[in-house]
Amino acid sequence: MDLDLSFPAVSDLRRKARRRIPHFAFEYLDSSTGAELQFQRNRDALDAVHFMPDILPGKVEPDFSTTFMGTEYSRPFGIAPVGMSGLMWPGAERMLAAHARAQRIPYGISTVATRLPEEIGPISGDMGWYQLYCPADPGIRRDILRRAKESGFTKLILTVDVPDDSRRERQRRAKLTMPPKITPRVVWEVLTHPEWSLKTLRTGAPRIVLPESYVDNSDPRSSLAHAGHIIRGTPDWDTLKQLREEWQGDLIIKGVMCPDAAKRLQSEGVDAIWVSNHSARQFEPGPASITELPKVRAAVGPDFPLIFDSGVASGMDVLRALALGADFVMLGRAWHYAVAALGEKGPAHLTHILTDDMKLNMAQMGTHSLGDVAGRLIRD
Repeated sequence: MDLDLSFPAVSDLRRKARRRIPHFAFEYLDSSTGAELQFQRNRDALDAVHFMPDILPGKVEPDFSTTFMGTEYSRPFGIAPVGMSGLMWPGAERMLAAHARAQRIPYGISTVATRLPEEIGPISGDMGWYQLYCPADPGIRRDILRRAKESGFTKLILTVDVPDDSRRERQRRAKLTMPPKITPRVVWEVLTHPEWSLKTLRTGAPRIVLPESYVDNSDPRSSLAHAGHIIRGTPDWDTLKQLREEWQGDLIIKGVMCPDAAKRLQSEGVDAIWVSNHSARQFEPGPASITELPKVRAAVGPDFPLIFDSGVASGMDVLRALALGADFVMLGRAWHYAVAALGEKGPAHLTHILTDDMKLNMAQMGTHSLGDVAGRLIRD
């Protein structure tokens, strides 16, 4: 099968993934919060970023290698942390970490992954970033940091846009628990998705293994009240100061939309800021991330490292974010649509989709390097 003809876009991978995995798994991955208006706002705002095409550029063969925070990457995009990754496809964390290492793009593993950092760190090599939902217990926090460091993760991501739950209504309606609770509905979904089920049987039922190692009760809980939720704290600025002292390495703060907050984070000694609205999963009435990106860039200055996510679904979207001030772009859902749709072939195919889309659009703009793309923006 020619994957480029069958799955030319992320939307094609999404459709295939929806057919291939149980409803509860797809709803966890695909859902936003509320009526999902912020999800649409993210999409509309990205689509509103336009460029002026050019003519007669000659042959366009851009070099996509990017040095970010002192590390050389083959592309200006990477794999964002997604909780319960192995629920979407058994072994997803291992597949994505291995692809990241092979392609030299960053791979972020979540605190609420279904595999331990000790297993995934060696697979991702020096491409591994560790995402932290900060525990309430300082002792647990320090132990998680130790485990992440000893597992080889080079950068720490503190997610700060989850001060409390969001309702995520689609996720609730799917009645997902972690680990999945055996009900007639779940049995039916498992039986009607045999490949997912057989692979899950071989790899083991998806569990939030790292938080569960600190929690005695491992009974099935709502996907909004699992073990990761139990140990999660409510970090404040003092917590950030402590974390900055405890983590000897690059510290990235994820989930920033406010320019004033970005300036304060910069003064607190963080190494990079990640502009994100959690891909519309937390707060429906907020703005689109891409509209806030230039404001954050203006607040922190031209040289401070900025990462962007939320709604990225193509190579063109990557170019949009880079043109508006991001140094690096991360995608979460797209990689999981890819592994759910195509298994081990999925990550490589998505890398191809994004890379080819960037190259062909740059040819239309007449730009030979990523640094030239912002010059083709149509500004109001």
